[in-house]
Amino acid sequence: TCFGVFNTSTGHDPTQSSIASPWFSTAFGLIGLCSNLFALCVLLSSSRKLSSQARSSFLVFLCGLVVTDFMGLLVTASVIIPYHFIKFAWAKVDPGCHLCNFLGFSMVFFGQCPLLLGATMAGERFLGINHPFSRSTSVSKRRAWTIVGLVWGFSCLLGLLPVLGLGRYTLQYPGSWCFLTLLPDTGNVIFCLLFALLGICSVLLSFIFNTVSVVTLCRVYHGQESVQRRRDSEVEMMVQLVGIMVIATICWMPLLIFIVQTVLQQLPAQGQTQVLPVETQKLLLIYIRMVTWNQILDPWVYILFRRAVLQRIYPSLRRPSLRPRPSIVSLYP
Repeated sequence: TCFGVFNTSTGHDPTQSSIASPWFSTAFGLIGLCSNLFALCVLLSSSRKLSSQARSSFLVFLCGLVVTDFMGLLVTASVIIPYHFIKFAWAKVDPGCHLCNFLGFSMVFFGQCPLLLGATMAGERFLGINHPFSRSTSVSKRRAWTIVGLVWGFSCLLGLLPVLGLGRYTLQYPGSWCFLTLLPDTGNVIFCLLFALLGICSVLLSFIFNTVSVVTLCRVYHGQESVQRRRDSEVEMMVQLVGIMVIATICWMPLLIFIVQTVLQQLPAQGQTQVLPVETQKLLLIYIRMVTWNQILDPWVYILFRRAVLQRIYPSLRRPSLRPRPSIVSLYP
């Protein structure tokens, strides 16, 4: 059953009104949807004006990220927000746990996708900047969409694991959403660790790839090649990638580390714990609130860190130069 971990009686505790206020979900959902719609319009407008294949493929990855964040907010909010205002009884409305499984799948799918897409984008830029001769041609738009589709497919398989028998989705505090189960039985422990460690590895890979790429760009622009004009588009892409990585790290790492700590600390009590402690349920809700900000802030990274905006903040980016435009391959003989 999907109703065993959360004690519904705690959902009517007056002390939980601040942390589980319905206005949090409503405000976050509306702000996130509007932000992602605005970013999608800007992306589509920018993609029509580009001739650079590298930049075009990068915009495809960004578009996949924005679409994922938008759909994640739309799907989850369509279930969570009505619950807060209607207060329907899950056991009566969803006795077979189909709605709960769908919502849990959505939380895992739309949560893991941005992390994997961030790592994929960082890896693509790492190859393009540090190993320009390892690819015969730049990633085309079609290939970029194929990679985005593979990320979606992998995240979909991950989200279906509880439906196939590995772990289970259960109702979470305050009774408005479903997520993976932080109990110490074998199936739930494996699924929780798989979800959390995969997310942590994605963040770490993004950090490594982006750090090496930034160092390489600094060598090009501030080393012996500093006499040449900056490659504005490469700087723009790296600023956006670093922004996405920082937001993902701040919003996701607390939740992922919390999941690992919770399931490993409960292992000695395997088979005894049937209901999560109330404090653990409340902490999980707080960390999920933080994760929601990832979907809200991601589109603003692109909106605010575009070249037109950066040129207003850093006017030297628009200054013409009499020297030739450098190539990133100038590092290589």
